[in-house]
This record gives sequence, C-alpha cells and structure tokens, in this order.
Amino acid sequence: MKPTPEPQPAAEAVLGGTEFLEMLRQAFARQPTRVKDEDFVPLSLTVAISREAGSRGGTIGRRVGKKLGWQVYHQELLEYLAQEPYLSRELFEVLDPAAAAWVEERVSRLAPSADSLRPEVRSLMRTILAIGARGDAVIIGRGAGCLLPASSTLHVRIVAPLADRVTYLSQLERLTREKAAEQVELRDKERAAFVTEHFGRQIHDPHQYDLVLNSSLLGEELCADLIARAARTKLESRDREGGASRSAIPELV
Repeated sequence: MKPTPEPQPAAEAVLGGTEFLEMLRQAFARQPTRVKDEDFVPLSLTVAISREAGSRGGTIGRRVGKKLGWQVYHQELLEYLAQEPYLSRELFEVLDPAAAAWVEERVSRLAPSADSLRPEVRSLMRTILAIGARGDAVIIGRGAGCLLPASSTLHVRIVAPLADRVTYLSQLERLTREKAAEQVELRDKERAAFVTEHFGRQIHDPHQYDLVLNSSLLGEELCADLIARAARTKLESRDREGGASRSAIPELV
C-alpha cells in the first residue's frame, strides 16, 4: 500500500509568532475574570500524540485536527515557535497572570534550577504549555503529554509493527529498506531519549497513555476518528465536572 503523503496544511505553514500570540490573546480575552488566588485550569483540552517512527502518527494527528477543527502543532512548528524571539518576549504578556504563573510553575517543577535545562528546551516547554493553557490543539511529539496535566490532555500513543513502519518510511522518503530500517531505529531512540532526559519517563510504558492505537490494524481514518471522539467525550466530561470555564464542544467533521 502506498503511503499517504504528509503535506503541510496552509494554516501550519503560515502560523508564526504574531498569529500564535493573537490566538492566545483572543482565547484569554473571552474568559471571565478569575479570582486572584484561584488556581489556573487550562481553558480547553489538548490532544498530545506520541508515535513510533513510521507509524503514521503525523498524518493521523492532522486528521484529528481537521475532525475537531483544532490547530495542529507538529515538531517542526513547535521548534519554530519556540525559537522565535518575538514570541519569547511577548508570550507572558498575552497569557493572563494565573496562566503565566502556571506555565512557569510547571517548567520549574521539571527543572528547578535555571542551568538544568538548555535554553532551547526551556523555551520549547513554555511554548507547549502556552498551547496547553489555551487548548483546542493537537500536539504531535516533543513529550507534550508528559508536560501537560492529565486532566486537560488526551495522551495518545500510535504504534505499528516494525516491518510495516519500515515499509512506510521506505516508500514515503524513497529509501532502501536497509536505510529506512536504520532511520526507524534512530528516530525511535532519539524520541525515547528526549522523553527520558527531560521528563523522566519511558516512552514505551503504555500506562501513561489514554489510548494506544495500532495504525496498521485500524488504519489512519479509524485511528483519527477514535481519537477525536475520545477528545470530545473527555472534554464533555471535564465541563460537566466544572473543572474549567465551559468550553465549546467541537462537532466532529
């Protein structure tokens, strides 16, 4: 079976620091004024997708974003936003004070001293947390599910048999099977090492995920549909329990 191409949607291609900050500004402006000492609760839900290399997690994440009508943040976009100087300067002026304090507290919990994280990793964490503070987002990779709170996150793992993943990557990137196998092994190791180093977790532990889906058995569309429906259900349950200001429940496309 030929692999599904992974084009960059226009919204992802043009989203820069200014647009990102405006999205946050509008979201927080719509919220009622908070009690000064009230603990911050993310405004909505975030879907965080972890994936084995070649398991089609990126394509599935984009399908989920389309079904929910939510912005999708893949690894390259996250790193671009984290490295943009304008975003670093303005981010905490856009978040309300409780949200800004929440972001800093969660970063400090993982890295108590300023020297315990490389600046680019600290900036990446702040960017992911700012996305999670707003919600209505799908984040692919970079350990987002480890960083964001379980109550406002649907943490998903996409897996597939090794042979299928090698075949997919070989076709997608026009590699020999040997080179594709090397890339699958390398990417899996790099992703696991990132999560272990910065979050102290084992990426293969299934107990940290809300859903673990086999994309070879289920296919891209069914995986995306299951994730979108689970996100909608979790958001409905969260709002019924009064955990945050009531969110708009997305209609599935």
